[in-house]
Amino acid sequence: MSIVLSVTQAYAETYVAGQFGVTLPSIGKGLTDNEVTGIGFIPGVTTTDQALTSSVLYGAKLGHYFKAVPWLGIEAEVYNTTPHIKQQDITFSGPAGPAGSLNFYGLDFRVLTLAPLNLTLRYHKTRLQPYIAVGPGIFFARIKDPSLTSDNTQSSTDVGLNAQVGLRYYITRHFTVFAEGKYNHVRFNFSETPPGIFNLFGFDSTYNMFHVAFGLSYNF
Repeated sequence: MSIVLSVTQAYAETYVAGQFGVTLPSIGKGLTDNEVTGIGFIPGVTTTDQALTSSVLYGAKLGHYFKAVPWLGIEAEVYNTTPHIKQQDITFSGPAGPAGSLNFYGLDFRVLTLAPLNLTLRYHKTRLQPYIAVGPGIFFARIKDPSLTSDNTQSSTDVGLNAQVGLRYYITRHFTVFAEGKYNHVRFNFSETPPGIFNLFGFDSTYNMFHVAFGLSYNF
């Protein structure tokens, strides 16, 4: 207990970290508020929510805490996850109500998150330090049908919210371990793929996702 509660000295810190974890769409709800776009669909056509699979998360962080204000820092992070779209029944609805259902085959789904500037607040007076961080995220999303040999993909790059809350423990002055929960919110806009033997309809969708991540950082 005395080690955990010992007060650390105030000094500027720059750190690099690796992070690994899991994506939990059962908490984040996956792809919601889906509005269908593209040729052949009238405005206002929607679909039911699209369930996603759990996924491994991996990435890196770079951050800095200020000596003059040791509880305040900035951080950049990047991480990748693949919460694929499950095979499931989807119902289409129009202005007049439900318009039919189909069994939607599974699709590969990849999201790369780049958070260039998180504002981080921490309690810095003990080795065990709770913290929160929030900032804009740039989300690079890509959907692909794995059953097709041709390059039939949909992509969307949009700006949204990246937030986190966590605990960091100082093993030594230079090495820390951390555990955190992350939350993402962004509105994706997937364009319809070109006409051909097979094409995917376009849709706009809200991505709400929760992740749990663990990592090791080096402070210098």
